[in-house]
Amino acid sequence: MKNDEIMHSITKKFKKTIYKRFVHAVDEYKLIEEGDKIAVCISGGKDSFLLAKCMQVLKIHWNKQFEIKFICMDPGYLPQNRKLIEENAKNMDIDIQIFESPIFDVVSTIEKSPCYLCARMRRGYLYEYAKKLGCNKIALGHHFDDAIETTLLSMFYGGQFKTMMPKLKSTSHERMELIRPLYMVREEDIIHWTNYNNLKFLNCACKLTEGVSVGKLSSKRKEIKDLIKSLKQTIPGVDNNIFKSLGSVCLDTVIGYNKGDKHYSFLDEY
Repeated sequence: MKNDEIMHSITKKFKKTIYKRFVHAVDEYKLIEEGDKIAVCISGGKDSFLLAKCMQVLKIHWNKQFEIKFICMDPGYLPQNRKLIEENAKNMDIDIQIFESPIFDVVSTIEKSPCYLCARMRRGYLYEYAKKLGCNKIALGHHFDDAIETTLLSMFYGGQFKTMMPKLKSTSHERMELIRPLYMVREEDIIHWTNYNNLKFLNCACKLTEGVSVGKLSSKRKEIKDLIKSLKQTIPGVDNNIFKSLGSVCLDTVIGYNKGDKHYSFLDEY
C-alpha cells in the first residue's frame, strides 16, 4: 500500500472512526497549542505509526501552527525488528530519528516488575532526546482501550481509582509535557485500519518475551481486556460508560480522595 493511499484511508474510509475522534481529543483536551514542537514517539507498533500519520494529516489541516519530529528509541531490538521499523517508516514517508538506549539489557536483570521499569525508563529517554531536539512535548500512541484498561487495573490490583490522563506535565523534565492524541480512538478501529492497508507492525519486540508463545504469557492487562469483552456481551456500551466515568467523578459521593500529597475525607465537610 502506497503512502498516499494510507493517508487517504485516514481522511476518507476511517474519517469517522479514527480521524474525527483523534481531532476531537486534540481539541477537547487542548493537546496542541500554537508554536508547539512535538516529538511523536514511534515504538514500531500499530498505534504509534497511526499516530504519526494522523499528526501528519493534522499539520496540513489544523488551524494552529506546530512542528513535529518523529523519534524512535532502540532499547536493544533484534536486527529484524529494527529493520521492520525502518522499512515501515520509509514506506509510510515518516522521517524518523532513531537513537539507542541500554534498556533491554538493564531490564533483563530485574525479576520484579520488569515491564513497569522498562516503561519508566523508556519515557525518561524519550523526554531527554525530545528536549535535545528543542521539543516541548512528546506524543504517545495510547488509545481509548488503554485508558479504560489502565483504570480498571488500578482499581482491581492497586486499590485506587487512577486514570491514564490525556496529557500531563513531566515531573522530571522541566517545561515538558506528554500528550495522548489517540485517547478517543478504539483499538478495534486501529486494527481495522492496519488490516485494510495490509500493514505489518511489531507486536511486542521485548527480548524477554522473544520466542515465547502468546498463549504462555500471563498478563493482567489481558485479563482486564477479556473481562471488558465479556461484559460487553451482557452490558452494551459498558466500555463507553467506563470511559465517561473517567471524567465524571462525583466528589460529593466519594469517601475520600488524594490531591497531591494530601488526603481528603468526606468527614472533613460532613
